[in-house]
Amino acid sequence: MSDWHGWAALVVFVGAYVLIISEKIHRVAVALGGAGLMLAIGATDDVSAFYSEHSGIDWNVIFLLMGMMMIVGVLKKTGMFEYLAIWSVKRARAQPFRVMAMLVVITAVVSSLLDNVTTVLLIVPVTLLVCERLGLSSAPYLIAEVMASNIGGTATLVGDPPNIIIASRAGLNFNDFVIHLAPLAALLVAVLLVLCRIMFRGTFVYDDGRAAEIMALEEREAIKDPRLMVQGLVVLALVMAGFVLHPVLHYAPSIVALLGAGLLVASSKVDTDDVLAEVEWPTLAFFAGLFVMIGGLIDTGVVGQASHRLAGLIGGSELGGAMTLLGGSALLSGIVDNIPYVATMAPITSDLVRDMGGGAHQVLWWALALGADLGGNATAIGASANVVVLGIAERNRRPISFWQFTKYGLVVTATTVAISLAYVWLRYFVWS
Repeated sequence: MSDWHGWAALVVFVGAYVLIISEKIHRVAVALGGAGLMLAIGATDDVSAFYSEHSGIDWNVIFLLMGMMMIVGVLKKTGMFEYLAIWSVKRARAQPFRVMAMLVVITAVVSSLLDNVTTVLLIVPVTLLVCERLGLSSAPYLIAEVMASNIGGTATLVGDPPNIIIASRAGLNFNDFVIHLAPLAALLVAVLLVLCRIMFRGTFVYDDGRAAEIMALEEREAIKDPRLMVQGLVVLALVMAGFVLHPVLHYAPSIVALLGAGLLVASSKVDTDDVLAEVEWPTLAFFAGLFVMIGGLIDTGVVGQASHRLAGLIGGSELGGAMTLLGGSALLSGIVDNIPYVATMAPITSDLVRDMGGGAHQVLWWALALGADLGGNATAIGASANVVVLGIAERNRRPISFWQFTKYGLVVTATTVAISLAYVWLRYFVWS
């Protein structure tokens, strides 16, 4: 690709980003329009956009989302989410902050076992119902949960897609992530709860009347179709098992999700059109457009040049490298989706580890993982889970604007990244 293509691709991406931030044009229209321009100027082509494993549309993400959305759509018809909403509120005694704390902790824990997108697809419907029952604004709860999902996903190999890329490149296993990152992730979830108590303090309004009404409800009465619920939960359990057994079965998550969705629709009496209507098609279209735009930046070498310059700043110091890699990755992952960013940085990090003598504690890899995973909280499009939650909120007529999310995301990201920098410095360079 020529330098002209690189500059043109950068202009298209920055222009699209500005329009998404301004919200003057719907983000789906911007993403698809930007993708079309990338193809029109030759920054990428049809092969790279639609068939390439690294720089085009990540069909694994698209079909994973589609399959899980279909399963969740079937479960919604059973009344299961209403049951969980009533159950969780009663356990928290209808206290708004207690409800948020419960949902945040559950989201973080589940996100460490499943990928964070699947987690938010399951927890968001419950949250919307909880907020409706208590008469609360749903935005603070959804924002807190998506940030908890990104933090919780940091803890394990399977929690966030960038971790899978890093594990494959660095030869790390599930236990390595648990030993090195899980303790920090637990600390950061606690910090997130403190920040939420401060940031959203004006929204925790206790309504005696609504609280009394929901405390008097019997959650079991919310179940509309017990048989379908059992079918859905069995299929969901099989899908989760498929995710966890990926190292043995070697089935991509998208295949597992689609098999589960197909099995559930085929074995139940639900109407296929009704199930497909539950799929967040605008969200999938937004992802497709965004992937093509990012692919244009990768194909023209823009992302590669930025990554190499970051490597140049690192030099030969492992401490300086870890600090720069963590901070720089957090900054870039807030702008560019962290999956293609990590895919680009992984070979560069591998070279740095080799040049520095192998890195006994793999500190550069942990710095990359922390920066990419936590940086995803910075903006509304920094991580896949963010985009999914905003799409669901909009569909339920409770939209969250780019800046509404980002003003809190920047605070959480700055705080968690600062703590992570201190953690890396103390654990690998002071106490080692």
